[in-house]
Amino acid sequence: MATNNVVGWFEIPVIEMERAMKFYETVLDIKLERNQLDGFDMAWFPWDEKGLGCSGSLVCNPGFYKPSSDGTLVYFTPRSGDLEIELSRVEAAGGKVLMPKKLIAEEIGFMGLFLDTEGNRVAIHSRK
Repeated sequence: MATNNVVGWFEIPVIEMERAMKFYETVLDIKLERNQLDGFDMAWFPWDEKGLGCSGSLVCNPGFYKPSSDGTLVYFTPRSGDLEIELSRVEAAGGKVLMPKKLIAEEIGFMGLFLDTEGNRVAIHSRK
C-alpha cells in the first residue's frame, strides 16, 4: 500500500526492554505490543489500522542496535495534543528533559527533546 509518507517504520534501540517499555508507555500514555521476531525482542508502538502515518518499535538486540544520544532523531506526535503533558512525565519515568517546550514557528508549532531510559535522544512535536 503506497502512502504519501516518506517514513514507513522506525526502530529505537534499547538495552533493557522492560524498562524501555515502561518509560514509553508512561510518557506517551500508550500500550506497546511486545513481540519476538527473528531473534529480535521488539515492542511495537500503536498504529492506525488503515495504514495512515508511520509506526515503529523498540528493539533489543545488542549485537545489532546501540542506543545513541546523537544519531537519528525521531519525533513523536503526542496524543494529548500538547507536548507539555508528555514532557511532564519524562523525568518521573526515568528520562531527562533536554529541551523544554519551545516554539519552532507559529505555522509549525512546538517541540521538546528528551533522553529516554536507554540513552536515546527523542523529540516530540505538537501544534499547541
